[in-house]
Amino acid sequence: MKQEAIDLQQNAVTSLVELTSAQDEITFKAPTGSGKTYMMADMMNRILSADKNVIFLVSTLSKGDLATQNYEKFQQYSVKGNFPELKPYLISSEIAGEERLFVPTDYNVYLLPRDLYKKGGRLMQGAMEGFLRTVTGTELIGGLDKKVYLIKDECHIATNNLDSLSEKFFTKIYNFSATPKLSRGQHPDVEIKNDDAVNAKLIKDIELVDDPDAKVTDAITKFEEIKKDYRNMLGVNPCLIIQISNKDKADAEIAEIKKELEKAEHTDLKWMLIVNNEKQCDTNDTFKAKKLPVSKWKDYAKENSSTIDIIIFKMVITEGWDIPRACMLFQIRDSKSKQLDEQVMGRVRRNPRLLDFESLSEDAQRLAMTAWIWGIVPGDLRKSFGVKLWQDSEIITNEIKIKTTRLKSLTKKASFNLTTFLKKQSIVSTPSSIFSLWRNFVKAENSVREMGENYATTYTKWREFVENIDTVANESSQYVNDYEKSMEVVKDENGKEVEVSFALTSHYTDNGNYVDIGDWVWKRNDGKEKFAFDSEAERAWTSILKDLAKDDVAVGDGRVGKRVTVGRKNPKAGATDLFGETEPEFLDTKQVYLWGKNYVANSPIKFEYYLGAPHSSYPDFVMKDSFNRIHIFEVKSVNISANMVGGFDNNIYKTKLEELKKAYKQASKLTNQIFYLPILRDDKWRIFQYVEGNEKLLSKDEFVNFCKKVTM
Repeated sequence: MKQEAIDLQQNAVTSLVELTSAQDEITFKAPTGSGKTYMMADMMNRILSADKNVIFLVSTLSKGDLATQNYEKFQQYSVKGNFPELKPYLISSEIAGEERLFVPTDYNVYLLPRDLYKKGGRLMQGAMEGFLRTVTGTELIGGLDKKVYLIKDECHIATNNLDSLSEKFFTKIYNFSATPKLSRGQHPDVEIKNDDAVNAKLIKDIELVDDPDAKVTDAITKFEEIKKDYRNMLGVNPCLIIQISNKDKADAEIAEIKKELEKAEHTDLKWMLIVNNEKQCDTNDTFKAKKLPVSKWKDYAKENSSTIDIIIFKMVITEGWDIPRACMLFQIRDSKSKQLDEQVMGRVRRNPRLLDFESLSEDAQRLAMTAWIWGIVPGDLRKSFGVKLWQDSEIITNEIKIKTTRLKSLTKKASFNLTTFLKKQSIVSTPSSIFSLWRNFVKAENSVREMGENYATTYTKWREFVENIDTVANESSQYVNDYEKSMEVVKDENGKEVEVSFALTSHYTDNGNYVDIGDWVWKRNDGKEKFAFDSEAERAWTSILKDLAKDDVAVGDGRVGKRVTVGRKNPKAGATDLFGETEPEFLDTKQVYLWGKNYVANSPIKFEYYLGAPHSSYPDFVMKDSFNRIHIFEVKSVNISANMVGGFDNNIYKTKLEELKKAYKQASKLTNQIFYLPILRDDKWRIFQYVEGNEKLLSKDEFVNFCKKVTM
């Protein structure tokens, strides 16, 4: 699992815990598939570690057995030692006859399927309120005097009956959802944004098929195209999910889909129809699924090894059903609900190889991180715009060649031998329990865990390693953080330095901060020249580079920025036309300047730095000047917003800046590229420049003058 993903989750949890002391109600928004249940468990574990007088009531959908799923996960986290403070209990109404429903009081996390607490339900007959009175001591002599914190999982679904108990029993309320209900005041206090989750590889990027005339046959054909690669490259059987209408149109749509699947070219596909009425469920998988009770079909279908290729459903898998192998969604129905659409979309966005993602090849990583969707326009993508390099992009990518850097792990240090290192450590006088050892192991940074996994061929060696894991981690941190020793230029398997360029296609989210640009490396898919940027600092720096690229200089080709001619290749280039004129090399030619935004989606332009663990920095801009120098820019601002997402406070932000300075300084020495950290404070730029391992602090004017000169 990438360290960026771990940090993104942990920073969000840190923010939630910190807000607990300041607010009585907190809303957390994170995309489906980003690990909300895991982060919920982490948050509860941290709070319970600090305050034994708290219990959590987690109100969860009954649909899809989400309460049971969460209970089983919490149990697993507790037993494995990830979050040992959790003592979960699943509240159930499955009791015999007229026996009075009873909820025990010796647990600290209670899972409540919210449909149990509804009018006429057995919990409404005094059991739930009695339990709350007992644990809080409200109006009851000898009560436990506990604080009850309510978590509304999938908080966009109403909980009116529970809400009526809020003032009397609940000290804190947490709203968790990918789609919180703003109309109910659920405005996010902590948020993991879609782009952050994609960049951290928590969830897949979306390839939206925006074609109103698309048919289900298009999705099935596309699925057939990628199925073999998915199995061979990822070791996972992929899945296409088709959502049909809920009422009158459903039967006709099912018949049409089955007709398509009966065609000779699709007879190898296994499909399953899952609806609320078990008698209407159907499948052509006679070998496996037909032998299972229908109630087990969903469990079977979600496994990576399941042979079901296509799942057809109405509304039964909108929430709480994890199926990471699903990579395509074709939506026939129009739900008329933004929340439902985004919940359905979440079914196909989970990373199927999250835990070992970094072990995959680049092609396999791209495949694992792509979800194809027909019919739904996700909220975060409604303002998303596709971009691509100008026609005959090979000219651009041949001109802009960038060497990237990475950090070597401690095992690459020539003088380090793990066996020798461990033998030098003091013998542990009081052995730790297996549970505490496991907790320490899973908390360790990725490269340290990997060292342990490679070393521990026996249980004895594993225990030896984990008893000394803090010492190993400290040694690793010292080495990796010394960039002169640990940083290297990325090389291929033959030891040749790799050169990368802009991705051929990408996309960006419209966050405002507009600049009109028609002559850089990118063109919008819709042909418009209005580009948006992530911050005011980026927008301001874009304007600087836009003007600088066109600035007249005394030498070079007459501009600071190097220009190339792009256009469609002329198949008749060099031939003579009817009028005796030589056919040009290109049609529809255009001159563009070699600079552009480094859009993260699909980008290989990244540099590693160390902040407790290796992280990747994707610089914001790249420019090639007319002197053939490569300039790389990471734009920052110290005008930090008060509600920065992910838990980055000012100290963490400043620490990150210092690490980037160190990393870019060494990278400039290794790659012979020029790196910059332009930092905006109020309206003034402080520009840190790194050339051949040397740092200079420039003003805006000094930076512009440098770019106009040939000499360094």
